[in-house]
Amino acid sequence: MLSVKLGITPRQSRETLSTENRKRGKSDNYQDHQATGGILSSQIPPMQFPHFEEMRQTATPGSQEQDMSTLNVSKRQLSSSSASGSFFPDMQEARRKLMKEVCAKYKSSISKTITQHHVKNLFVEDKYKLLYCQVPKAGCSNWKRTLMVLAGQARNAQSIKHDTVHDGQHVKRLDVFSHPEIMRRLETYTKIIFVREPLERMVSAYRDKFENPNIYYHSSFGIPIISKYRANPSSEALKTGDGVTFKEFVQYLLDVHRPVGMDIHWEQMNQLCNPCLINYDFIGKFENMKEESNFVLRLSGAPPNITLPSFKDRNPNDMRTSVQITEKYFSQVSMLERQRVYDLYYMDYLMFNYSKPFKDLY
Repeated sequence: MLSVKLGITPRQSRETLSTENRKRGKSDNYQDHQATGGILSSQIPPMQFPHFEEMRQTATPGSQEQDMSTLNVSKRQLSSSSASGSFFPDMQEARRKLMKEVCAKYKSSISKTITQHHVKNLFVEDKYKLLYCQVPKAGCSNWKRTLMVLAGQARNAQSIKHDTVHDGQHVKRLDVFSHPEIMRRLETYTKIIFVREPLERMVSAYRDKFENPNIYYHSSFGIPIISKYRANPSSEALKTGDGVTFKEFVQYLLDVHRPVGMDIHWEQMNQLCNPCLINYDFIGKFENMKEESNFVLRLSGAPPNITLPSFKDRNPNDMRTSVQITEKYFSQVSMLERQRVYDLYYMDYLMFNYSKPFKDLY
């Protein structure tokens, strides 16, 4: 576990819960608890459930701008002992507190029994006692590289190829252990998750898997998506699955009867990592990856020369998905579709304190 005291006073916290978050934690507007459970477990967009609009009007996610402002503070102050000793623990306490409040309000009825299924996305590094939950498109590949370096499997992260990272033979998953060994590690290891602005992550996944050559995704997802949502698909498109448009991808995401299931690259982050069951010690943000990853690595006792790499090894010539690029892609779909995609990822916005990405969303 992290060897740092995370307790703080509200006055000390630099990443405080917004007024809306505090109101949300105390609000009783979302009265139908069974409807809440439906939102969390069903593929139906949340806006289709009763009381959701009522809840939305009184529950606004925290500010993305809050997180980005802390980025500037941390870069100026990280060199001082007071920053590393106070700033990040304060921020973590606020994030963990918000997580617990959202879980208590919206997922209090879920089973508290942890099974192998719940930990299938957690990766183990036994030497430094780390558990990392993979969130694709949020620094996942570089975190796996770092775990391999910590385990002594490579001298540096830059030498590890992308396919090696994901072939399943080098980084152990927590679900391969027996239940007692799983619970022992959950209770004693430092548990880490890094998240990203939800719609930005979703656009990043679309660009990576559908705009670039990828035989698996084009055949497994592209063909059924084109078959169902394109009016007059060419025989070539039906054969290869190439050329899925962003609008077609959005239609697939929003379809209650999807022709093919969800994928880890665009699955909701709270579904991948089960933060209401697993009490994460460190909740990091992709937007501040360098500073936050270095902080948690130093706390874990990792040597100072081991840092998280920042290179982009897949489609390196593509610009990284940004706020501006995300807005450009969502300009291709209707206002209703934007709203429904936001609804699909709404719980991630709440849990991880991101603001609404578009002004016209309710």
